Amino acid sequence: MKFRQIAATVLISAATAVASIYAYNRFQPRQTGPYQNGSQDIPVNYARYMPGAEVKNATPPTDFSQAAKVAVPGVVHIKTKINPRQVSNNLQRRRSVLQDLFGDDFFGDEFQGEGGGRKYYVPGQMASGSGVLISDDGYIITNNHVVDDADEIAVTLNDYKTYKAKVIGTDPNTDLAVIKIDAKNLPYLLYGNSDDIEIGQWVLAVGYPLNLETTVTAGIVSAKARTIGINKQVRRNAIESFIQTDAAVNQGNSGGALINTSGELIGINSAIASPTGAYAGYSYAIPVNLVKKVVNDLMKYGNVQRAYLGIYYQDPNSIPEERWEEAGIRRDINGVAVTGVVESGSAAAAGIQKGDIITGINGVSTPSIPQMTEQIARYKPGDKISISYLREGKQFTQSTVLKNADGNTEIVKSSVLDALGADLITLNKADAAKVGVRGGVYVDNISSGILKKQTNMKRSFIILKAGGQPVNSIEDLKKILDKEKKVQMEGVYPELNGVYYYNIDLANGQEF
Repeated sequence: MKFRQIAATVLISAATAVASIYAYNRFQPRQTGPYQNGSQDIPVNYARYMPGAEVKNATPPTDFSQAAKVAVPGVVHIKTKINPRQVSNNLQRRRSVLQDLFGDDFFGDEFQGEGGGRKYYVPGQMASGSGVLISDDGYIITNNHVVDDADEIAVTLNDYKTYKAKVIGTDPNTDLAVIKIDAKNLPYLLYGNSDDIEIGQWVLAVGYPLNLETTVTAGIVSAKARTIGINKQVRRNAIESFIQTDAAVNQGNSGGALINTSGELIGINSAIASPTGAYAGYSYAIPVNLVKKVVNDLMKYGNVQRAYLGIYYQDPNSIPEERWEEAGIRRDINGVAVTGVVESGSAAAAGIQKGDIITGINGVSTPSIPQMTEQIARYKPGDKISISYLREGKQFTQSTVLKNADGNTEIVKSSVLDALGADLITLNKADAAKVGVRGGVYVDNISSGILKKQTNMKRSFIILKAGGQPVNSIEDLKKILDKEKKVQMEGVYPELNGVYYYNIDLANGQEF
């Protein structure tokens, strides 16, 4: 009897539980899914396979072996050496009372400090990078920062043969350089088309990271026309419109190839975004369509024939909202706002005005500053282009001829000033008055060349004299340096007191 009572109790309990579960599931409203931290805004789901959720026409993972086989022989290892060098110190030299009374000529160069005064030595350096062969007779693309100021450049091919290389030309504004080795019948990469790449597309990075032998990594294009400000630290007119990928790139990959799955060159790996200096998820490559133009100019002219639109510009989204109506800007606009126009420039000739929004160059959409500057950088002075722009909500397109920095279409030849390796700006009257001088040449962004190798001159130095002669403009400086090889530069820093001197020897500098 006791057993029967226990069994009945168990059966009744089980039946009650089943009925309760059924009723709960039948009548209780269903939740859409669990949420993070109790939030009702961010749904999360388990990472499980759900039939019917497949993306139509999804591309399966690709075998990259054929692309790697094509590209690896055309990527080279570059090793550079910078010899120890003597640098003239920026010791302040105060004028004596006798100099003020009798003048500099009475005492001669020695009293003025000709000869450099104190000097100190900078120890030698060795570095490593990558490069890409673009011809069977030894022309190689790499980054400017890979070969910058190198006294010796050694190139090792994939077959372990090593050659000495010479620099054909460099462009700090895009961080590109062309070097050459004396060899024949070399494997080389074919140019692809960086305009055709899509976000999400598979790409491969090929190079020599961390002094290892040829290394291939894979990733996808994660963004286009990206600017990270790295080149602008070096040059005022720097151009950045990077292809961003998540292919692993480390130190030593600089100058190496970014290729598509056909083995075509679509970019030159240049930088990584990392708080530690090592790969942390993203890498950046210079698009090959920009590379082609820069490389062709360096090989043909020895420098880059850079075209200018002749505008001051700004991202419309950075303009205060209260000024949108004044500037004719709509909330949904994509383009580049013109904040000023150079009277003699190409944009002025096309009728562009302050407040216009540039939306395209030669039919190519330019919704951002990096995209616009990249498009202009593909052309040279004398090229005719069309500019699409918005004015008061209406779309216009006008043609114009691009000009160089001097406001004409002539070929700009390499000059002695290029060897200095800095941005030089003639002081206008207003800026000169603020410093308390009649005129001079402002030195900005010392990136490479003689000033970096032979002196410790800093940015913001104002050249007042060279070789004892007054310097009031860039043209004055050029005329002096064309005649003299050993020159002492005299000048001031706006933020410091006194006069500073630097000695340079053009005969021991870069070729120009």
